[in-house]
Amino acid sequence: MALLLHIDTATTYAGVCISENGKILAARSHAAQKDHASFLQPAIEAILTESGYNLNHIEAVAVTGGPGSYTGIRVGLASAKGICFALNKPLIIINTLAVIANAAKEQMASSETPEDCIFYPMIDARRMEVFAAKYSPELLALTEPSPIILEQAFLDEINCHSKVIFCGDGASKLQSFILPKNYTISDSQHTVNHMVAIAEKEFMAKNFANLAYSEPIYVKDFYQPVKINFNTTAN
Repeated sequence: MALLLHIDTATTYAGVCISENGKILAARSHAAQKDHASFLQPAIEAILTESGYNLNHIEAVAVTGGPGSYTGIRVGLASAKGICFALNKPLIIINTLAVIANAAKEQMASSETPEDCIFYPMIDARRMEVFAAKYSPELLALTEPSPIILEQAFLDEINCHSKVIFCGDGASKLQSFILPKNYTISDSQHTVNHMVAIAEKEFMAKNFANLAYSEPIYVKDFYQPVKINFNTTAN
């Protein structure tokens, strides 16, 4: 068990918390996506003060590495890497979809979670597209995260007789489709708190990221719009 700093800025929600032996000591959250960068450092300072620790006490930093908002992922990962480089601490990168799946799992009583159920976390990627992957009840990834266009053909291809639980802010788009009886949409909302159990497990297994070479989990290429100057005059 360990004293861990958790950072989640990968989606419209942002949060930080400190946990000790799996127990949350202090946390802060924020919901204005464009202000994630300005929120992060003051929030970390606040939870350190509240918990009575400083960054030197932290044994590792866990961060959601994506998929999600391109800017949000970079903000969180850059901050986490900076702390780890400066203090020689290990870095734990957690897939955002695993955190979302854990939120849906925790919302259910253990007796309600069939052994063969599948969690299908989805992050809104605009229009009818989502970033998604399948997870087992133990939060093991059954598929690689990928961009998916939500249409009836996608639901038909799942062809699963187990209980399928769609979750995350992208899952609400499925409300316009007719779902099989064993498919449900969870209204769970993930927070930074849902990182704790996953990060603890990764810490104990020493599954640390390479500080120099670790990269965001974008899933889909980021395209910058090309700026055209119409005021140039041909020679």
